[in-house]
Amino acid sequence: MRIDRLLCCLRFVRTRGAAQKLVEAGHLRVNGDRISRGSREIRVGDVLTFPLGSRIRIVEVLDLPQQRGPPRDAQACYRDLDPAGQSAIAADQLASQPQDAPQ
Repeated sequence: MRIDRLLCCLRFVRTRGAAQKLVEAGHLRVNGDRISRGSREIRVGDVLTFPLGSRIRIVEVLDLPQQRGPPRDAQACYRDLDPAGQSAIAADQLASQPQDAPQ
């Protein structure tokens, strides 16, 4: 399934056009590789990393939905690998710590 269609079916974005813009902006990674084309095929087991609002979402694809359905059905198709957004919080805390001066 194409990444732009998957993002829409999993209800991370409202439209396929919005998903396409997210992908073309270069903000999406699949298994750690930056993606810049909406035609990239996604398979079960792939890990997606992308910004959504003020959070960074990290999800594993468990199933490929056939169509955009209710939120409960969409949530059953992926597993949130960072449910509390701890990676974003940790990055903010690390950035706010003073750097040690070289000796």
